[in-house]
Amino acid sequence: MKFIDLNKVDRFTPDKPHRELLYDSPNLRVLTFNFEPGQELPVHSHSTDSDVALIMLEGEGEFTGAHEMPARAGQTQIMPVAEPHGLKAHTRVRLLVIIAPTL
Repeated sequence: MKFIDLNKVDRFTPDKPHRELLYDSPNLRVLTFNFEPGQELPVHSHSTDSDVALIMLEGEGEFTGAHEMPARAGQTQIMPVAEPHGLKAHTRVRLLVIIAPTL
C-alpha cells in the first residue's frame, strides 16, 4: 500500500513542466505534471495497449490531440494511450496522469 497526499505534490518550475513519478508497478503508473501558464505537454501517443487518464486537479487549460477541448479543475479525459494526447496550460495547472497497465 502506498499513500499519496496530492496536496503536497505542488512543485512548479519556470522553464518546463515539473514531472513527478508517484507510483510505478507493472500494472499501474501514477504521475503528476505541474505547469506554469503557457507550458504544455506536447501532443504524443504510445504504441502499446494501455489506457491513460488525464485528471485536472487545479487550473485551466486545453486538452490537445485527438480530442481537443477546454480543461479545468475536476475534469478528466480517458483514452487509449495510442490516441494522440497532450495539454496546454492557460493558468497554473496540476495534472494527475494514470496509466494502466504501464508502458
